[in-house]
Amino acid sequence: MALLDMTATRRLRDEAAPLEEFLDRVSGKWTIRILSGLRHPRRFTELERSLDGISRRMLTLTLRNLERDGLVVRTVFPTVPPKVEYALSPLGSELLDSLTPLTAWVERNRSVLEAARNAYRDRAAA
Repeated sequence: MALLDMTATRRLRDEAAPLEEFLDRVSGKWTIRILSGLRHPRRFTELERSLDGISRRMLTLTLRNLERDGLVVRTVFPTVPPKVEYALSPLGSELLDSLTPLTAWVERNRSVLEAARNAYRDRAAA
């Protein structure tokens, strides 16, 4: 009986791993900003300039992971030099649409959130 319980527990944990990994990716520091920046197709440097503070390496890694997850499409145009453009896939557009209420909530409540942080900081300093 214990072996069966361990097997079932391992299977549930293995099934949850992709969900946890994906939620970690979506909640990453740059993911939502990158997805928002790709509402319209953009070249790498154009996207990089629109994301204040991101390193080239972080942008490259995040775009690669988003492409791997099927959220971003990378298109290479056969020109000299090659032109590379990034765009949201239909799945990425759907995800961004579902995140829009969250970002709108943050914008609406920015001052309340900042006031709460300041009050907490003041209580902790006292």
